[in-house]
Amino acid sequence: MTSSGQLARVAEADRPAVRITVDGREVAGLAGDTVLTVVLTQSRRLRDNEFEGRPRAGFCFMGACQDCWLWQPDGTRVRACSTAAADGMVLLTRSPLEQWLAARP
Repeated sequence: MTSSGQLARVAEADRPAVRITVDGREVAGLAGDTVLTVVLTQSRRLRDNEFEGRPRAGFCFMGACQDCWLWQPDGTRVRACSTAAADGMVLLTRSPLEQWLAARP
C-alpha cells in the first residue's frame, strides 16, 4: 500500500469510514482514528506553525506538547493527537480569529 501522507496505514483497514473537513478539504479515515491520524495518512503536515509559518505534523503524539492544536469553527480548540475523528467533524488549522485577521486588508 502506498501513501502520500506522513503516516501509512498497515493494519486494521476494515473499520467503518469517517469523513472530516479540515480547512474546507474533506479527508477520510477510519472509525477509532484520531484526527491526527486521519490528516497525516493523507498529508505531510497537520498545520503551519503560528510563529514562523513552518509545517508541523505533531510532535509527541500523546497530548503533552501542544503542537497539534486545531480549532472548530466556533473557536473551540481540539488536540488532534488525542481527539477521535467523528464523521462530519469540521476543523480549522488556524483559529477563526487568526483567519479573520489574515483576511483583513
